[in-house]
Amino acid sequence: MKEAKKIPYKIYLEESEMPKEWYNVRADMKNKPAPLLNPGTLEPMTFEELRGVFCDELVRQELDDTTPYFDIPQEIQDFYKMYRPSPLVRAYCLEEALQTPAKIYYKFEGNNTSGSHKLNSAIAQAYYAKKQGLKGVTTETGAGQWGTALSMACAYLGLDCQVYMVKCSYEQKPFRREVMRTYGANVTPSPSETTNVGRKILSEHPGTSGSLGCAISEAVEAAVSQDGYRYVLGSVLSQVLLHQSVIGLETKAALDKYGITPDVIIGCAGGGSNLGGLISPFMGEKLRGEKDYQIIAVEPASCPSLTRGRYAYDFCDTGMVCPLAKMYTLGSGFIPSPNHAGGLRYHGMSSVLSQLYDDKLMEAISIEQTAVFEAAAKFARIEGILPAPESSHAIKAAMDEAMKCKETGEEKTIVFGLTGTGYFDMMAYEKFNNGEMTDYIPSDDDLAKGFAGLPQV
Repeated sequence: MKEAKKIPYKIYLEESEMPKEWYNVRADMKNKPAPLLNPGTLEPMTFEELRGVFCDELVRQELDDTTPYFDIPQEIQDFYKMYRPSPLVRAYCLEEALQTPAKIYYKFEGNNTSGSHKLNSAIAQAYYAKKQGLKGVTTETGAGQWGTALSMACAYLGLDCQVYMVKCSYEQKPFRREVMRTYGANVTPSPSETTNVGRKILSEHPGTSGSLGCAISEAVEAAVSQDGYRYVLGSVLSQVLLHQSVIGLETKAALDKYGITPDVIIGCAGGGSNLGGLISPFMGEKLRGEKDYQIIAVEPASCPSLTRGRYAYDFCDTGMVCPLAKMYTLGSGFIPSPNHAGGLRYHGMSSVLSQLYDDKLMEAISIEQTAVFEAAAKFARIEGILPAPESSHAIKAAMDEAMKCKETGEEKTIVFGLTGTGYFDMMAYEKFNNGEMTDYIPSDDDLAKGFAGLPQV
């Protein structure tokens, strides 16, 4: 195999080479992401307004779009060392199977109990909550990776953890739910009867399978109605992309170690945490004019916020209790089909990634779920890792790019993010293996209903 002696199958960094700082890509953006707005006044949210919902230090990180680097506290660095650095893997077997001249690498974030990259931000957010003297935190989770990661972080630090899990995932993934409970979290299917906003959504949409927007609304209400609690979020927010930059910083350091420069960087996109983290240092080079990369965001055809959404201010949640964010959105009232895209079912996209996409600094594509699972099964058989449905969107796009190289003879270097494992997604794999999986693509009329609810800003 090409370069087998030169480039190992797995590139690991030494402990001393791990990032000591998070990188804030906003500092290098000429066009900064639009600020969060107070839905009542339509003025930018202030520190005082946000600190009633989020931890103080996290609010500072959220509002800071000029500081390029933030020190990673030693306590968080020590926690990272339990499962980081994660490997950058050369997919030699996949290259051979595809008979492509492309060189394919994937950054594997599934080597921890949460099964995904979400732990990188969970420990950071839980740490700042603990440092502030809080009793606990509330959150939402879609596929369950974020809820699992947060329950692990809270258990480690002795914090209470309350999770509102999207109802269809709660039912599809009972074992993911039980992992959270094993770590001490209280897990509630959303929408629920435990909050005012949950009861309102159920009355308006009886029998709904829920959405991340619904679960966010419930988690925020739960946080503000309990003394000593704050809300934390697993994606979308700028602070989360900041924490997740460890993925990209490690990836770049590993590539630099062997003098490798990627041509194409691919990540799955739901709210933006994995993609934003993976691309951050590369995007920084692109923004500074130092290098150029082709960056591709891959989203499910069932929830196509970038490829079919509108770039507008919208509520971050279905209950319309959160600030307004300018992002590519399908409308906060859009409730996607209960398919197996899991954590990629959010109605909007990170304001940071939305601005970068609008500035044409990256591309976006959407893929139907049967094609995604075909790629997942092929990858599992060839590379030996059972991927999560979310990650499999990036796998499918990476395979397609590799096949383009086969057609043209170009020897491009492709890097993608393998965000997690699929061991709690076996109901989805069962439907695929039984030939029962179908593709749902919202019609223009379906999307129009969501757009109709966009606030007039």
